[in-house]
Amino acid sequence: MLDVIFYIATAAEAMTAALAAGRRKMDWFGVCLLACVTALGGGTIRDLFLDHYPLYWVRNPYILLLVCGAALATIAMARVVDKLRWPFLLLDGLGLVVFTIIGCQVAIEIGAHPLIVLVAGMVTGIFGGILRDVLCNDVPLVFRGELYATVSLVTGAIYYFGLMAGIPSDVVILAAIAVGFPLRMVAIIRKWEMPKFVYDRDWR
Repeated sequence: MLDVIFYIATAAEAMTAALAAGRRKMDWFGVCLLACVTALGGGTIRDLFLDHYPLYWVRNPYILLLVCGAALATIAMARVVDKLRWPFLLLDGLGLVVFTIIGCQVAIEIGAHPLIVLVAGMVTGIFGGILRDVLCNDVPLVFRGELYATVSLVTGAIYYFGLMAGIPSDVVILAAIAVGFPLRMVAIIRKWEMPKFVYDRDWR
């Protein structure tokens, strides 16, 4: 189940990144590169931090074809894809939760400290979007109050501590998805945000 959701969410991330590239008039190479950075960036940074080699897309190079294919398909049907806001928000929320769980799994497999397990899950879930926004010269969405990293941490905590409590893996995965995904959707609908720090006093 996780694998199926992972590939669907990866393709969706690539397509939203392709739209972002199109809004900035990037060429086709830029579209594919931004799609790869967005869809694969979080897992890549996680593996680099954890010294976990080979990188997951190096072990499975066909995922590059999936990402670039989704990006190029978006070029061909951009007007249709752009209208599917809610389906992509749903896939993005589901992808955030699943990416987080997979990131936690990798860290647990190498015997990482519990704090690092949670960080690995969060990095996997959110850093692709951060890299996309940085390359597009935007303030990353996760830094503008969106309940994104928080949802990832909550999901990772449920997954990790559920496993440590001896609950079967399948049950823990379902519980993490059942909490994390609705939390992300409710945050979008109700516009829940993290408190913002605003300081505009000039020291000069």
